[in-house]
Amino acid sequence: MKKMLLATAVAAVSATAAFAGGHATDVKLGVSVGFTGPLESLAPPMAQGAELAMEEATGAGNFLDSATVTSVRGDSTCIDAAAATATVERLVTADQVDGIVGGMCSGETTASLQNVAMPNGMVMISPSATSPALSTLEDNGLFFRTSPSDARQGVVMSEIIMERGFNTVAVTYTNNDYGKGLADAIDKADTGAVALDRVVEALAVGVVGWVNMGGAKFKQEALLDLLTPHEMNELLGKLLNHNQPTGADLGKSGSRPKSKGGRSARSA
Repeated sequence: MKKMLLATAVAAVSATAAFAGGHATDVKLGVSVGFTGPLESLAPPMAQGAELAMEEATGAGNFLDSATVTSVRGDSTCIDAAAATATVERLVTADQVDGIVGGMCSGETTASLQNVAMPNGMVMISPSATSPALSTLEDNGLFFRTSPSDARQGVVMSEIIMERGFNTVAVTYTNNDYGKGLADAIDKADTGAVALDRVVEALAVGVVGWVNMGGAKFKQEALLDLLTPHEMNELLGKLLNHNQPTGADLGKSGSRPKSKGGRSARSA
């Protein structure tokens, strides 16, 4: 991981025209991740990881004629594209960074890339934006990411579901670039042996409809949650308030619900 982060920092700066001559004395990288928002618990470790790589590059003394690499942090909020765009705009224009580590979520990453990075010729490298759409988005060669696309994650999840012998699986996800993208990837990867039942498609604002739409009835053999920690906490609270069994409760019983069949996600 350290090597990957170090390579990220090096690539971001090396691809920036301002340092093509290799005579920089101070290199600044903007770190735009969701310090507030649904993934705020994950943002500090991401920023610290990038900054550790910067410290190592500086300490080695071999980077761009012994240049120092420092960070300037910005809050992308993860879910507010306008706020993320404003943050990256500030990092580029006011703080005059030489590259961006970010964004964090796919939607705000796309907005920052198209509205700020591309017009300014600024390299962006995301540690966590996984939407398949980012693989084909016109980016002028400025966007990179260190996490795999959901297209790959969908294949792996589908394989694990089948390896564990489940025939019907209920899927919950947030109706945004990440949640819908990953759910679609799993659907496309499905060979037909697994019936995917999308029991909720509207978790973007709080947890709505999960219980009422039948997810808590556990008609399927397994429940696959494509949710953030914040959304999962809300969902578990909702279940407990409705006196419905959680995964932990089902585990204690030593059994799982029998399948009664599930409708395909393709007809949902």
